[in-house]
Formats: sequence, structure tokens, C-alpha cells
Amino acid sequence: MKAVVVEKPGGPEMLKLVDIPAPIAGDEEILIRVQAGAINRMDILGRRGGASDFKKTTALLGVEVAGIVEQVGQGVTSWKRGDKVMGLVTGGYAEYAVMPANRAMPIPEELSFVEAAAIPEVFLTAYQTLFWIGKLQKKETVLIHAGASGVGTAAIQLAKKVAKATVIVTTGSDDKAAFCKELGADYAINYKKTSFEDEVASITNGQGVNLILDFIGASYWKRNIASASIDGRIVLIGILGGREAEPIDLMMLMGKRLQVTGTLLTPRSDEYKAQLSKELSTHILPLFSNGEIKPIIDRIYPLEEIAQAHIRMEDNQNVGKLVFRIDDNK
Repeated sequence: MKAVVVEKPGGPEMLKLVDIPAPIAGDEEILIRVQAGAINRMDILGRRGGASDFKKTTALLGVEVAGIVEQVGQGVTSWKRGDKVMGLVTGGYAEYAVMPANRAMPIPEELSFVEAAAIPEVFLTAYQTLFWIGKLQKKETVLIHAGASGVGTAAIQLAKKVAKATVIVTTGSDDKAAFCKELGADYAINYKKTSFEDEVASITNGQGVNLILDFIGASYWKRNIASASIDGRIVLIGILGGREAEPIDLMMLMGKRLQVTGTLLTPRSDEYKAQLSKELSTHILPLFSNGEIKPIIDRIYPLEEIAQAHIRMEDNQNVGKLVFRIDDNK
């Protein structure tokens, strides 16, 4: 099969299209003939050598795909050959990928494979951080950093449709801010023009927000604490602004009774991902079918041009998901 592999840790130029043996479905697994997949920040970390094992010269990246079930392993009764599925995988930059059967999700009939490929990682991450970890309640206020990112665009929609929350986002441009408002955000702050903590204080009449989803990390640490309400929650899901914060004033955490949680989805257990996928399938996929929620796609690339997608993501140019499509599966 054709696959994009990383020859050794480095820049986008290390992504190479090669021929490697196709995987085989094991017990309780399904083999998927990939029709489309997506690019994520975790892939960039892996390419650089920060999240993958590069002892093999064919290190595969890619954590989400959409496609057709080609083979079912021993013990699989929930899927059959020909079913259309999407979900989280290991090694998705390829024509075929293996997935535990219990974390595959059906693709709504109304969606294309490209649209489906833009769903699993970002909507599972957004759902997990908003509701499982962040405990977002009806009519609360949430601050979503990197609002125009894949997870950000998913979180905006889920917070509005599921929790009827007041949504505040930060973005790096006026165009991105306008897009987030069109998607449902109540307020969009261009952090390059104004201090987001001051804007949050003005919007909330000094009360702060109940929940913050933060992709930035260290450089936003104090500003997030200032923006949080009494009994607020902060969920850390990225470190684009650094991993080591300045000295922490613990009294600020205690005084506001804040809860701070860090999380990553990719390293979670298969059981955790399976339960999360099941809940998303039950409660959220119907919203895709009726058009209340939609995947946001920035650009689509052929498999052999994934390096260009990495460059676009590293330059923070994308609004929504970067997707690759495989038009001719052998």
C-alpha cells in the first residue's frame, strides 16, 4: 500500500510517500480502506520526534481516518465488510489502517468521506474537554483559545448546541474572529490587537468565565487565572506558548477555588477512546445528520502532498481542519 512515512525526525521534508505492506486486522479489530484522513498537531510533534518511536525508518503518523471496512478480525460482530466508518487510528497516513472495532463510528449518510475525516480527533477532543473534564453546564460561559483551529471550531459548535453556553474565543486575526462568530461564538477577541483578559473582564462584568479550554500553555497561564471565575475550571490541551510557566501564585488558585486539569487524547487507553467514541456517536452524530453541527474543512490535499498541510498548520494559517483524500485505492 501507499503510505506517508517519516524517515527520521525533522521538518516537513522528512515526510515521504513509500510502498509498505498493508496491515491485517487482528482480534477485535477492523481493517479500513482509507478514503480520507486529517492532519493534527500531534502529527507535527511526531514528525519532529517528540511523540513517536523512530527506531523504524517507516514511522507512520496520522490519528484519524474515514473509509470502508475491508476486513473484520476474529470476534468482531458490530461491523461488516463494506460499512462506512470513521475514527481514531495509529498510522493513518496510508491507504489502509487498522482500528479497534469498538471505537469505530458510523459515518452519517449525509456526510462525505472528506467531511467524516474532519470529525473524530477534534470533536472527540472538544467533547471530552468540554463535558467529561470541563463539566460545562447549561448557560455557563466558556473561553476557547485558538477558536479557529480544528478543536476550536468543534468546541464552539458543541458548547452552543449542547450547553447553550456563552462562547468567547481568541483568534490571531480579524478574519478568523469573524468566522468564529459566524460559527456561533458570541464574542471573538483578536489577541494580537487587545488583551484578552481585559476583554473577558469587560464581557463578564468582572465575573470571569466558568471554563477555559487552553491550547497555549505557559504564556497564557497568569492571564487564564485572571480570566477565570470563582470556582472556574481550566483545561490544558496544548503548549503552543511554552511548557514552563512563570512562578505560580498558589494563593490565586486557592482564592478563586480553581480546578486546573491537563489532558491529551492520543495516549489514552483503547477503552477510554471506545467509550468516548460511543458517547459521541449516540449524542452528537445525529446533530451532523440534521445539519445543526458541521465539520469545518480548511483545505484538502492528495496523500502525496501531506507535507504542504504540515507547513500550513505550522504557520497557523488554517481555519478548521486540513484533510487528505485518497482517490484511487488499490
